[in-house]
Amino acid sequence: MKDRLQKIREEAIQKIQSSENLDKLNEIKVSVLGKKGALTEVLKGMKGIAAEERPKVGQMVNDTRTAIEEKIEEMRARLAAAAREAQLQAEVIDVTLPAKKNHVGHRHPNTIALDELERIFIGMGYEVVEGPEVEYDYYNFEALNIPANHPAKDEQDTFYINDKIVLRTQTSPVQVRVMEQGKLPIRMIAPGRVFRSDEVDATHSPSFHQVEGLVIDKNITFADLKGTLAEFAKELFGEETKVKFRPHHFPFTEPSAEMDVTCFKCGGKGCRMCKNSGWIEILGCGMVHPRVLKMSGINPEEYSGFAFGVGLERIALLKYEIDDMRLLYENDMRFLKQF
Repeated sequence: MKDRLQKIREEAIQKIQSSENLDKLNEIKVSVLGKKGALTEVLKGMKGIAAEERPKVGQMVNDTRTAIEEKIEEMRARLAAAAREAQLQAEVIDVTLPAKKNHVGHRHPNTIALDELERIFIGMGYEVVEGPEVEYDYYNFEALNIPANHPAKDEQDTFYINDKIVLRTQTSPVQVRVMEQGKLPIRMIAPGRVFRSDEVDATHSPSFHQVEGLVIDKNITFADLKGTLAEFAKELFGEETKVKFRPHHFPFTEPSAEMDVTCFKCGGKGCRMCKNSGWIEILGCGMVHPRVLKMSGINPEEYSGFAFGVGLERIALLKYEIDDMRLLYENDMRFLKQF
């Protein structure tokens, strides 16, 4: 038995020392120490050995196993070091090569414009409020003084999910929801995505963004509206910006107006951007209609307010002199990386 174990040990060490790689070394380990290995076969044959000899033979087997395992680990470390050295020699790093560019993203033009609007109005004491994009017909139309037979409810303009639920056509429903809470006074803006059944072209899209504002308090007048929006225009387009209000009609405000600003490109002298008029239309506004206040549970004899709405894309197009609204959504890096 001793001679057999010595032979197994010598043959295993010889094979280990001549192994050329880690795979070959693993094969040797399995052939000697595995379940069907030579050393395991010796252990299986111990049942034929006298009981008093078994401890001695067992000790000899363990010594042989230990010696073989030590040689295997020694050779494994040597082969691993050699493989690592060969890898380092083969994978030389050329430090003179130009580095790969790290393409870091940045804010979208719409996001830049929205952040600027929010900064201006938060600075005036307004809060930013958001609401659902899928809205009840009541909040989107009726609560805003738009009855069932109003042209704005035509299916050509509005995406209807059913007769009571629509994709909101403006963010005004958020204002109604806030008014219904009855927490007065109110100073808020409501930014968000809106939907209208429009064909896609340079100035229209079925999905775009609006920022609508609302102020409700005692003794609010049209003068407050004009002063607020004039200050907003100066903050957004420059201190020299002037504003002009033209009479208009919106169902939810009375009186209503559209506001123009002096062209920030030519300073009001007339150019291609303002179509030589010196003015650029920027938003719609007006005093909140008494009926809208009543439907929201606010007494129009005690409270009054004003509202306004501006298209976020329109602000981005004007501020950055972009000619086509579609550029904002086509994800063309040649365009977006300019911002």
